[in-house]
Amino acid sequence: MHVSDTAAVAWWVWPIALFFATFALGIVAVLSGVGGGVLFVPIVGSFFPFHLDFVRGTGLLLALSGALSAAPSLLSSGLASLRLAMPFALIGSAASIAGALLGLALPPALMQAALGITILAIAVLIWRSKRSEYPEVAAPDRLAAALQLNGVFHDPVDSREVHWQTHRTPAGLVLFAGIGLLAGMFGLGAGWANVPVLNLVLGAPLKVSVATSGVVLSVVDTSAAWVYLHSGAVLPLIAVPSIVGVMLGAKIGARLLRVAPAATVRKLVIALLLVAGARALLKGLGIWN
Repeated sequence: MHVSDTAAVAWWVWPIALFFATFALGIVAVLSGVGGGVLFVPIVGSFFPFHLDFVRGTGLLLALSGALSAAPSLLSSGLASLRLAMPFALIGSAASIAGALLGLALPPALMQAALGITILAIAVLIWRSKRSEYPEVAAPDRLAAALQLNGVFHDPVDSREVHWQTHRTPAGLVLFAGIGLLAGMFGLGAGWANVPVLNLVLGAPLKVSVATSGVVLSVVDTSAAWVYLHSGAVLPLIAVPSIVGVMLGAKIGARLLRVAPAATVRKLVIALLLVAGARALLKGLGIWN
C-alpha cells in the first residue's frame, strides 16, 4: 500500500470496497467465462492503493476461487464438460507454471502490450463470427473422436437438446499451451481466451464453452497460483475479501447462466474482452499506468 495516498481513509474501508467490487466481478466472470482475474488486475491495480505484485497474485487466486465456486453447479447442470476440459487444462497447467516464473522475473511492458493486442484480436474474431452460438462441426478429428470430446445439453432458452462435437484438437492443444503461459505470466487467469478457443477453434457451443472455461480455470490457475504464493506475492488483506466476494458473486452468476440467452452472453464476452484488451495495451505502452 502507498501510505501517503491512503492517510485520509481508514484502512478497513479498502477491504470493504474490495468485497463489493469483487462480488460484482464474480457475477460477470461466470456469465462471460473470462475469469475474474482478467478484470480484477487492471481495475484494482488502477483504482485501489495496492502494490501491483500483490494484485497479480490475488488475481490468480480470485479467478481460481470463482471457477471452483461455480464449477459444481455448471457440471451438474450439464453445461460444463469435464471430458472436454481436462486435456486442455492439463497442458495449460504445465505452461502456466513457466509463465508465472517468467512474469515474476521479466519486465512486463512489452508482454502487456502483446497481450492487449491478442485479446482485442480475439474480441474482433468473435464479433465477426456469425455462428458462434452453435457452431457447426461436420465431423470430429481423430484425436477428438478418441478422447470422445462431444456431448449434449438442454438449452432452456430455446427449449431443445443441443448435440455437439469438436474438431481441430491439435490446434486447440497448442493454443491452450500459449494461453496457460500468458495466464501465469500476467496473473490474469485464463478465461479471457478459453472461451474463444473452445468456441471458435474447437467448435463447442458458446454456453458449453463458457461453462467449461470455468473448469479449465480451476486447473490452470491452481498451478500458476502456487508460484505466486511461494514468492510471497499474496497479501491476506487483499486476498480474503476478494475471494469471499467473488465466490458469492460466482454462485449468482452460475444460476443466471442457465437462463441467459446465448446472444446476450456473446455480447458480454465481446465487451469484457474489449475492456480488458484496451487496458492491457494502454498499460504496456505506458499511456495508462
